[in-house]
Amino acid sequence: MPNNIPPVTATDPSSAFLRLLNVLDTLRTQCPWDKKQTMETLRHLTIEETYELSDAILEGDLDEVKKELGDVMMHLVFYARIASETNDFTIVDVLNSVCDKLINRHPHIYGDVEVQDEQDVKRNWEKIKLMEGNKSVLAGVPAGLPSLVKASRIQEKARGVGFDWEDKSQVWEKVEEEMQEFKAEFNVVDNSAIDIEKAEEEFGDLLFSLINYARFININPENALEKTNKKFIKRFQYLESKAKESGKELQDMTLAEMDVYWNEAKLKK
Repeated sequence: MPNNIPPVTATDPSSAFLRLLNVLDTLRTQCPWDKKQTMETLRHLTIEETYELSDAILEGDLDEVKKELGDVMMHLVFYARIASETNDFTIVDVLNSVCDKLINRHPHIYGDVEVQDEQDVKRNWEKIKLMEGNKSVLAGVPAGLPSLVKASRIQEKARGVGFDWEDKSQVWEKVEEEMQEFKAEFNVVDNSAIDIEKAEEEFGDLLFSLINYARFININPENALEKTNKKFIKRFQYLESKAKESGKELQDMTLAEMDVYWNEAKLKK
């Protein structure tokens, strides 16, 4: 019988985490694939796992969320295991570091600071980050974030230090203003040549203002757009399947014919 069988299923958090550490240690020393991995080779896989977790959350599939959380956690432990081999840091250092940060940034819980609401908490968080050495409130926004997510995070960070609109009606006025400026650069009636660079700039301003308004009414723009993506995919695939059933190819169908199936898809949940 193999002597590297992992411990039985754990019944408490500490034992479960220790089980994961033991399994990763075994794989790192005995599995040919795991032996070869580096932080760089794991990076793209971690990003993929994060997106799969995000997808499961949007689908409301809690069983899949559980599985994807396990995959992400495994990756985090793997990074710490790799770093421990060069004596840079260990999983203990990682966990202590995040606990220290959370305690330091929640003085209303672990200190004598008083707060009135979540906005006070966010403002204190940003002030403490600056005291910790961050040169800018926006320094914590990763450069590699997708643009839609980045815009949302930039706005949240600015709001954390009080740089924000006072009322959502002001934000909507800004949306309408940006819409008019974009329309001026790209008039749907006028077919004359346009300045693409300028139109792109105005379109970016319009998107930024829409994301800002979404934030004011508590809509996550990334979630909203992804749900629309999923809805479109579902309806388009229904259109494809119905066309196939009728023995037709989409490229050979008229738009009116496709609209029939599209409207059927819209009636389905």
